[in-house]
This record gives sequence, structure tokens and C-alpha cells, in this order.
Amino acid sequence: MDAKRRWLAAGAVLCLVGGVSGWLSSTVSAQQPAAEVVVVGAGDICGSNCKQTADLVKAANPAAVFTTGDNAYENGSLSDYRTYYEPAWGQFRSLIKPTPGNHEYQTSGAAGYWDYFNGTGNNNGIAGERGKGYYSWDVGDWHFVALNSNISMSAGSAQEVWLRNDLKATAKPCTAAYFHHPLFTRGSHSPTTAARPIWQALYDNKADLILNGHDHNYQRYAPQRPDGTADATNGIREVLVGTGGRAFYTFSRTMPNIEASNDNTYGILKLTLNATGYRGQFIPVAGRTFTDDFSGACKPKGTSGFSLTADPATVAPGGSTTTKVTVSGSGSATLSLSGLPAGVTASIAPNPVTAPGAATVTLNAAASATPGTSTITVSGTVAGQTKTATFALTVGAPSSDVYFDDFERDTGWVGNASGTDNASTGAWERGDPEATAENGDKQLGTTTSGTNNLVTGRLAGSGAGSYDVDGGLTSVRSPAITLPSGALRLSLRWSAGLGANASTEDYFRVKVQDTVVLEQKGTGAHVNGSWRTASVDLSAFAGQTVRIVVEAADGGSASLVEAQVDDVRISRG
Repeated sequence: MDAKRRWLAAGAVLCLVGGVSGWLSSTVSAQQPAAEVVVVGAGDICGSNCKQTADLVKAANPAAVFTTGDNAYENGSLSDYRTYYEPAWGQFRSLIKPTPGNHEYQTSGAAGYWDYFNGTGNNNGIAGERGKGYYSWDVGDWHFVALNSNISMSAGSAQEVWLRNDLKATAKPCTAAYFHHPLFTRGSHSPTTAARPIWQALYDNKADLILNGHDHNYQRYAPQRPDGTADATNGIREVLVGTGGRAFYTFSRTMPNIEASNDNTYGILKLTLNATGYRGQFIPVAGRTFTDDFSGACKPKGTSGFSLTADPATVAPGGSTTTKVTVSGSGSATLSLSGLPAGVTASIAPNPVTAPGAATVTLNAAASATPGTSTITVSGTVAGQTKTATFALTVGAPSSDVYFDDFERDTGWVGNASGTDNASTGAWERGDPEATAENGDKQLGTTTSGTNNLVTGRLAGSGAGSYDVDGGLTSVRSPAITLPSGALRLSLRWSAGLGANASTEDYFRVKVQDTVVLEQKGTGAHVNGSWRTASVDLSAFAGQTVRIVVEAADGGSASLVEAQVDDVRISRG
């Protein structure tokens, strides 16, 4: 039998449909007698335009069908499921293994989703446990994990802990996961950085594929790490297939590691799976010509072991800085550094590091340290096994900084320092922001450096208005900063996103003492979030001790207000 016929040989057929958002805590087995199975699917499926993709699923004669959310528009209500989903994709009900998307959660608690798949009032069923939606099942030599990106995915959350335990328990040689919100996307939606802990758990356990929806287009990425670094050996390939039938979203950004993309073709993803790897194909609806064809090998599982990564760092002579070493996998790793240039010393805490985890490396440079860039080697040892990683350390020119905060650690900023804040949600906090969008990005899921920034309610929730500023004012104040004499300049990175319902009573504002130095007010039109740089002359404050105050307010009727600040710097000259 030639290679093409072997790929198309009869076997169980499984359908994957993108738009995930429900995580189940039960385990379902789909035993398949064939060594090779076929998985087909797509995401973001049924308004009134999903019959063509349903026809493709039917033609595949699948053994199982699973969705990755946003199955029934507009609100995932029981009526939406019965009106739009049932006539097209409802024919696969006996085969379905679904997950919900964010549109399901536009009906409170995704009740329509649970009622349709499990039956009204039932706590468990084919959609898993009501309110959770994360679960796993096996087909052929593959282990599939369905996850819910509408509930907490943070490290230590119930879902993340369940996932790590589930991945450790499987004996299957190959692993795929599917959920709604993608960590990596070049579409209209912002990347969902809240999914990074889930990615990390899958990466640590050598998963092979991650399948998403949410953006209504097709995107395929080269294998990569959770931080977006290409990794042909241990990376996970993401395929975003939000092409089940909903109106298309155009591409709005470039992304590293993208291998194929299309934003004008409905279709399904077909995965032909065996014990050693996979072949993927995008199958278009009738009359369309875009296709995609790719393949990959499953990573050897065995003992997960451990691996190291390290971030680059820059330090000024006479100064200090920190960087991070991440330990993935399992075990307790004792870390050490080599290759430090003359005049630079380092300490590591904690040490050892229990994987998965991270250590902070503090680097101190003597005033006599010679400027230049060195390659530093980080070694980690677990149970007699040693692995290494490298990072670039740059000793720069003497710093002109009087003050700098990138919010990677708590330096003493205080919320509501004046005691006059009255916002009911969206208070300023230091953290890793999740992305929100409403007619464009509002809260960015990115920072300008590191992991954390200052953000008005870092969570995304089920919609752009879930954790924005509501009900009044929220403020945060810096620690006291003593300024020297001479010319001084304040610079910072900032983003403000305001809805079309925001008026001039709604604002983002930065003050030094009581002087407003930066302001963005509502305009009655959408003001989309984007990282911008502010530069302010502070020479008038030379010789004084000052505090920086950052404010955001929903001052009039309820409106959409989001804001972020990162990399606050006061420098001489």
C-alpha cells in the first residue's frame, strides 16, 4: 500500500471542531481497534452558515466529533443550540465530545451549553461536569484533553492541577489538547496570555498538538515553547481552526513561528494519527481552493525529566539587576552559574528549585566592571543528571536612572493611598494581564517587559466589561522618590482602552504630586488599547521628594475603561 493510501486507510475517524471553553473532570475512553485514526474538525461553528462544514464532517464518517467552543451563536442559549446548531451539527450528537467558548458564557453560567449536551438540570453528561468542562479521552494511540479557557487556567488552579495529574497518568505515546482561547494568534483577538500555565503543563509533559478557535480564521504554527520561542525538539504545534461557519476575522498582526494562515475559507482540520506521529490537512468547503498539509512526530514521553531556560539581562557598572531561570518538567534542581565577567557577582533564590518553577538571579556589578556582553551558563542538577541553558549578560554604561520599576517585583506601590477610591471593580493591581477586546483591543494581554505590569483588573472574564473600571475612581501611588538637582525626565509605557460609551468623565491619568502630566479621556468613540510611550520633563521637581500617582475612572454612567502602565523610569538629562 503506498503512503497516501496508508494515510487514508480505513480507521476510526474523530472530528475536532474549534471554539473551546468548557473543562470536564471526568475521563472518557473511545477504544479504537485500528492503529491509525482520523480526527477532523473546526471551531466557531453555527449561526446560520455551518451546513457546509457539517457536510465535510459527515463525509469523513467520524468515530467521534469534538468541538472547541462557540458552538452556537450568538449567546450559546438553549434556543441558539436548537435553532442553529441542531439542524447542522446536531446529527453528530451520539459522537460528540464538546467544549464551550466565550459565546456560550454570554448565557449565564453557559447554561444553554450544559442543558443541550447533558440534558436540562443534569450535572454530568457528554459535556462533563456542569461548570467545569475539563476532561480527557483516548482514541487509538492518542490521548486527548479537553480544557475550558473560560475558567481559571492559572498555575495551581483546580483545572491546571487536574491537567498535570491527568497527563502524568496516561500511558498513550501521543497527546493533543483543545480549548477555545489561543495563546498565539495573529487575528483580531489578542493572544490569551492567561493560557500560558496550561501551555506550560502541556509542554512539561511533552504534548504534541494544541488546537484552538476564537479567531475566525486558520493559523498553523511551528512547534514552540509557552514563551513563543521556536523549539523543534520539545515544542508544541498550535493549530487555530476557527473556520466552522462564523463570519471571518481578518489578520491584524504578525507573529513569529507562523507557518500557514488564511482568513477567507471555511473548512475543517483533518488529523490522521498513529502511534508515532500525525499528518494534518485543512479541508476547504466546496468551491474554495485554500489547503494546508503538514506532519509531525510524537515526542518520546518516558520520564518527563527537566529542562532550563533563562532570560537575558543588562546591568550597569555599580548597579544591580535581576533575571529569571525557569525549570520545567519535574524534580528539584540545584542551580549554579558560570562565565560571569570580572566584577560581577550573582546569587540565586530559591535554590534548589522544585520543577515546574523559577528562580530569581540577582546580578551585582562593581563600579569597575568592564562594559560588554558575556554568555552565562546556568547548570541545573536533578538526581545526578545535569542540564544547562545560556543567557546573554550585558554590562552597560553607567546608568543615568534615578528611579526605575518594571513591576516584576513589589517595590511598594500602594492602591487607594488617599482613601478616596470608590470603583467597585477594576482596581489597579500588579500582575500578568489577560486580553480583552470590544471593537478592537481594550486591555492588552501583553507587557512591555517581563511578565507583570500595573493594570486595572488583570482578568478578562467572559467579556470586555467583566473586570474593567466600574463605579468611580481607582488609584495607585508609587513609593517616595528623592530627586537630585538638575535636568530630569519621566518616561513610562502606557495603554488606555475606552469604549464608545466613555465620555470626558472617564479617564486614565498620571500625576506627579498633584500635577497632571498625562491624561487620556473618553471621546464617545472607541479608543483602543496600544502600548505608547510618554516622556515628561520633571526638572521643575528637582531636589524634591515626589510620588507618582496613576488613576483611572469610570466617572459618569457605566462605560468601558481599561488601563495599563509599565517600565516607569526617571532619568537624568
